[in-house]
Parts: sequence; C-alpha cells; structure tokens
Amino acid sequence: MNILLNIVWFVFGGLMIAIEYAISSILMMITIIGIPFGLQTMKLATVALWPFGTDITSDCRSSGCIAGIMNVIWWFLGGFVIALTHLGWGLLFCITIVGIPFGLQHFKLMKLALFPFGKTII
Repeated sequence: MNILLNIVWFVFGGLMIAIEYAISSILMMITIIGIPFGLQTMKLATVALWPFGTDITSDCRSSGCIAGIMNVIWWFLGGFVIALTHLGWGLLFCITIVGIPFGLQHFKLMKLALFPFGKTII
C-alpha cells in the first residue's frame, strides 16, 4: 500500500516539493555557514519525495545544545514558513476522507520542518 501511496504522492506534488527543497538546499550551500542548513533541507527533500513508509526519530547521538541552537536559527531562515505551508496543505487534504493519508504526511513533514536538527530518517 505504501508503494501505491508514494506513487500518487510523487505524481501529484511530491516531486515538486522535493525539487523546491533541493533548489533551496543548493542555494543555502553556496556559503560555508549555510552548509548545515542545506544538509537539513536535503533531509526534508528525501522525505518529501517518498514520505509513506519513512519514519522520523530523534538521533541518539544528537549534539543536544548545538542542535537546539541550530533549530532556533533554522526557524528564522524559513523553517517556520515551511512548517506553516505543510500545516495548510495538511489541513486542506484532511477535509476529505481520501486526502487524510496525504494530510498526515504533510503533518509529518511539518514536524521535521520545525526541528530538523537532531532527527534521523528511517
């Protein structure tokens, strides 16, 4: 079932979201300071491409304080806006019964967009 849902997701917007994340990641990686943020955006792109069947967990080897500081900086660089976008799409998809699985995936992406540092994708 995950394969079918991933194909539908890919065709109806998943590829577009992943391309947007990849472009923004490349733009962030232009500077040395932006490389960690670009890597986190690539994490978002991989989940946005095939979200069904992927799990997001807290990294046990997370650097704690540094991850927290980077998450706060990430909020100001656009993480909050990305999360609001996923919230809007998630609410829109959850209006219909057929769209609920896709809305739930947007909520999963929203949580990752808020706090990408210290997370691992399984």
